[in-house]
Amino acid sequence: MATLDLHPIAVIAGKEFWDRIRNRWVLAVALVFTVFALSIAYFGTAQQGSVGFRSIDLTIASLVSLVIYLIPLIALMLGFDAIVGEKERGSLDLLLTLPVTRVEVILGKYLGLAGALTFSSVTGFGLVGLILSPQLSVSALGHYAGFMGSAILLGLAFLSLAVMVSVFALDRTRASGLAIALWFFFVLIFDLLILGALVVSGGQFGGDVFPYLLLLNPADVFRVLNVFSLDEVRTLYGLATVFPPALSHPALLCAVMGAWIAAPLGVAMWRFKP
Repeated sequence: MATLDLHPIAVIAGKEFWDRIRNRWVLAVALVFTVFALSIAYFGTAQQGSVGFRSIDLTIASLVSLVIYLIPLIALMLGFDAIVGEKERGSLDLLLTLPVTRVEVILGKYLGLAGALTFSSVTGFGLVGLILSPQLSVSALGHYAGFMGSAILLGLAFLSLAVMVSVFALDRTRASGLAIALWFFFVLIFDLLILGALVVSGGQFGGDVFPYLLLLNPADVFRVLNVFSLDEVRTLYGLATVFPPALSHPALLCAVMGAWIAAPLGVAMWRFKP
């Protein structure tokens, strides 16, 4: 088994990261996260006739719904042309003439994009945490930090899927279509299929395996990870009655999310080999 040289991986990752910094992509995404999070924190209860920050639990509950839609889409759009885009521009052949393996190219591309996505998430949500910190206890700040960490894991999982799509696709058009299809499936369709099966069968089909089916979707893993971290949010979502405590342990859910990051990236590296 060939050994990996960390130097070319770091060089490719650094170029990918600084390219995103220079085209202001990171700044734009961080600004979007900051504006949406602050709006939800201070105006999320406007429908109840009140304005202003109320609690970190309710803020996280609202942010979870936002993040499930926003971060997967951003991650997929960030990574869908990582490989196929280089192929179309002809720069991939030039890159592979250098003393670097295909696996090192994939890892360098992924780590650079992951760094950009993580930097924008930490900057955007971290700024909101700093603004809210005078009104939060140490425990509440810990919960908010946990939410930020889980949001980063969600983004890395969908970025891994995007890199896999980029390896399999024949051109950028097909890659973008596949990326959008993945977003629709995991964010919109997957839960509808499970709920539809439960309703049609009157709860007879899939009831016992329902919690396990949720683990097959990184967006649902992110939701459960945050739902079970806060009592007020858990009651709000009502999942405590259908999700066994043994499956709701944060370490287990983080391990599942880690599998969602590693598995598509492993498939991409396998497919990209000559």
